[in-house]
Amino acid sequence: MEKDWVNVFTTNQAYLAEMIKDVLADNDIQAVIMNKQDSAYITIGDIEIYVKAENVIKAKFLINKLQN
Repeated sequence: MEKDWVNVFTTNQAYLAEMIKDVLADNDIQAVIMNKQDSAYITIGDIEIYVKAENVIKAKFLINKLQN
């Protein structure tokens, strides 16, 4: 991954990562999901969402709104 991408959210639930990625896309923020879960043991590992550095503040604001 290029150096200008920043991790803005980590979860172990794939549906939540996809939902957040969709919300970010709806707000013109390109997001990438990196699934680091073990394919044999889905409960081991995390799913991370990355956005470009210039979108970090807006992305975290939107994610925070979703969680509240």
